[in-house]
Amino acid sequence: MPTHTPAIKGISSMATRQVLAELVSAFAQQSGCPVAIEAVGGVDAARRVQAGETFDVVVLASDAIDKLMAEGHLQAGSKVDLVRSGVAVAVRAGEALPDISSEDALKRAVLAATSISYSTGPSGVALAKLFERWGITSDIQGRMVQAPPGVPVGALVARGEVELGFQQLSELLHVEGITVVGPLPPAVQITTTFSAGIHASVVAGSPQAESVRALLDHMASKQADEAKKRQGMDPA
Repeated sequence: MPTHTPAIKGISSMATRQVLAELVSAFAQQSGCPVAIEAVGGVDAARRVQAGETFDVVVLASDAIDKLMAEGHLQAGSKVDLVRSGVAVAVRAGEALPDISSEDALKRAVLAATSISYSTGPSGVALAKLFERWGITSDIQGRMVQAPPGVPVGALVARGEVELGFQQLSELLHVEGITVVGPLPPAVQITTTFSAGIHASVVAGSPQAESVRALLDHMASKQADEAKKRQGMDPA
């Protein structure tokens, strides 16, 4: 690792905030290279990169990384898949837990809920498609509450603003005032792969590029697996 390298600056979606904090802390301790990754709504993160803000590393849903790479904002060939994340269901702490053990049970729980919340991220898009496939979109239209970018669905559930919350398990794990009912049943589980890419502004072969590559290698390594599982995700 080169000495006196500037801090690595990154941006990520909220879904990977906790796991990145853990992985980055371990990397900084081992390497002596400080890392600061800002976590915001994934839609906002992509917009900021597209608007020309510079970050050494960007961590977003795999398809968002592909798009930024195709647009020339990230270096071609720098993409590294980090984690796979599934969606879970949450209710306010103390409330009765709905049965979500099968696709049919989950559908009944959704139809019975007074309000349902989901995110602006890829899981929210996939969930809307699932409701369309079930043919219930018009039935629940007035009860759907989309959390604003960067606002955890769990926070709305905890405040009693929505009855049933759907979001990546990693984002629900650390929210106080909610109970995680469990993951979506396997038949309809929504899995998002989150990947990292190196920004186009990082000069290839420079000490900074070496540091960023070392960070990505660390985050994709076997030694990072336990942290990923601890944060409700699977190694990619």
